[in-house]
Amino acid sequence: MRFDGGWRAGLLPAFAVAMAIALALLPPFPQPQDYHRFADTRALLGVPNFLDVISNLAFLAVAVAGLNAVLRPGRAAFIDRTEHLPYALFFVALAATAFGSAWYHLAPDNARLFWDRLPISVCFAALLSAVIAERCSIRAGLLLLLPLAAAGAGTVWYWLQSEALGSGNVLPYFAFQAYALLAILLLMHLFPPRYSRGADLYRAAMLYGAALAAELFDRRIYALGQVGGHTLKHLLAALAMYQIVRMLRLRTRV
Repeated sequence: MRFDGGWRAGLLPAFAVAMAIALALLPPFPQPQDYHRFADTRALLGVPNFLDVISNLAFLAVAVAGLNAVLRPGRAAFIDRTEHLPYALFFVALAATAFGSAWYHLAPDNARLFWDRLPISVCFAALLSAVIAERCSIRAGLLLLLPLAAAGAGTVWYWLQSEALGSGNVLPYFAFQAYALLAILLLMHLFPPRYSRGADLYRAAMLYGAALAAELFDRRIYALGQVGGHTLKHLLAALAMYQIVRMLRLRTRV
């Protein structure tokens, strides 16, 4: 599939450059250590922070369902079979997120948080690559898959190294997520779809926003219902990711 996007073709690179300039002008922002002190620290069956740990099984369940949909012929709609590659990486990274996040919540600190954030960044990169392939050009999307994944992983590596050097800066990690999410929404707005069920991605974005809000109000939510906001974040985020599985299973060629 050829890509003839005209002026629209330059929007994503221009957006990336603008974000990079903004990051360069902003002062470093280290990881707040209060982040590691979650509301629900109850242990069960010898597992500390049990609900924050065990709720990561939701990510694993969605990842298995997603890989089953993507890798089994006929379970998901793809005009070109190579389009499954970004989604395959997305669900592999989501499975890794389940293990990385569980490992982190057993004993939260910066070093373990690295293994939580690394696969999350790859998830965002893979999903952006998939949308580029579907909305713009299959070739462009596939060519950008590994560079985007490397860029996302690089922001997490940079954050951890900057913390070790005493000048921690977590902003690039969050900026990459914001860039990927906004770029996906921009592509969906500017380029016509080749598949139905684009609304599933909007639902995924809204649910992920709700997950971030639950994380922000971790302690208040725990005080209300004895389930921490961070546990709720995991469940809402997994539900957001399930929207992508549902989209792949049900969509048709437009």
